[in-house]
Amino acid sequence: MKYIELKVSTTHEASELVSDMLSEYSTDGVAINDVQDVIDLENSGKNWDYADGEVYDSSGTVTVTAFIGAESSKEVISEIKSRLESLKKNAPFEVGSLCTEESETDGDLWREQWKKNYKPIHIGKTVIVPEWMDYNAGRDETKVLIGSNMAFGTGEHETTAMCVSFLGKYVGHGSVVIDVGCGSGILGICAAKLGAKEVVMTDIDECAVTAAQQNVLINGVENARVSLKNLLDDESIKGDIIVCNIIAEVLIGFASGISKNLNDGGIVILSGILSDRLKKVEKAYLAAGFDFLEDKTVGEWSACVFKKRTF
Repeated sequence: MKYIELKVSTTHEASELVSDMLSEYSTDGVAINDVQDVIDLENSGKNWDYADGEVYDSSGTVTVTAFIGAESSKEVISEIKSRLESLKKNAPFEVGSLCTEESETDGDLWREQWKKNYKPIHIGKTVIVPEWMDYNAGRDETKVLIGSNMAFGTGEHETTAMCVSFLGKYVGHGSVVIDVGCGSGILGICAAKLGAKEVVMTDIDECAVTAAQQNVLINGVENARVSLKNLLDDESIKGDIIVCNIIAEVLIGFASGISKNLNDGGIVILSGILSDRLKKVEKAYLAAGFDFLEDKTVGEWSACVFKKRTF
């Protein structure tokens, strides 16, 4: 199948927002090429293969690449460009030029090459593995499979990793967990495999719901369900833990209403927060009747945990 390879030039700070936007139009993956990721990994002290010196001479521009089916590319790319223009006008931080570059490519060849380069992602004792790869999990590892539709999160990003880490700490065997804006369903599936009694995943994007349902099936998670809805519209759904990996502005908007979906003494895990907005998020949840438990920052991104106050 022929695809149009669409590249968008942006910044490290805005790359996740641009990636999320493009993911809505690409069912075959979105790639972020960011030299800062190489530098951060090297500085972390973890093993890293040799990187050519030219990588470090980059101008600092980040490239986000999506693959759009050629038959519908004209209309889709026009809509993407309109949204990028709006983002550039309204974003509260530097987003770069958002210039686009288009070229035709063979999607099947790209997909196979991409699969060869993808590796399991280790987050504490949880390891996220693509379904096509043989991986024997260690005795103390929790393996989560991710399907071939990778457009809604693979676990690579810092925000996802922090959520998985917090889930490992707070999920108990009797927990009911709600994953809001579930995307690929990684967080909800992790919660189920960490021992949650029941998991409810919600998203307002039909493609994300489809991807999450596929991943629930390949993981054999029978105590998880996925719904196309805005959680805040349904007061009947209640959990002991709510996890939201979205963006700061949306999380702040959730603060006043999310407690109705949380049992007394319940935990809310929030991520997708640019570090300079962390205090604003925390202030909103303190004002909404939550007690602060902890936060964490990795690179430009932060996550935090609150407990619903009991009166």
